[in-house]
Amino acid sequence: MSTIQPVIITADPDVLLGFYTALFGAEETFRVPEEGPVFYRGLRIGDCDLGLVAEADAGRRGAPRILLSIEVDDVDETLGRVTALGGSVGGGANDMPWGQRVAHIKDPDGNPVNLTQPIPVQ
Repeated sequence: MSTIQPVIITADPDVLLGFYTALFGAEETFRVPEEGPVFYRGLRIGDCDLGLVAEADAGRRGAPRILLSIEVDDVDETLGRVTALGGSVGGGANDMPWGQRVAHIKDPDGNPVNLTQPIPVQ
């Protein structure tokens, strides 16, 4: 997995999957959930990762369409430094069922960023 991963928010992840697969040879490496309607798809193109997130109203009302997902060593520690550096925090960190601790922030320009940290398997 890449340390910094661009994520595209889309109303139709199947269309984008087909596009990136046909054009660049993308391979699906991860899917949440494993069965049923998809929320997230992880793709690998060459030596890079790209995420696709399904959101029905993507692109409407000025909603962001692309965000960065950045893996850090300690989400909670990093989250504690965001405001002092001019960013904003969208809430506390949460453990996700796909094995990551995630916090949502915005950089000083208002760009959405997910801070992620792998949760150790127990």
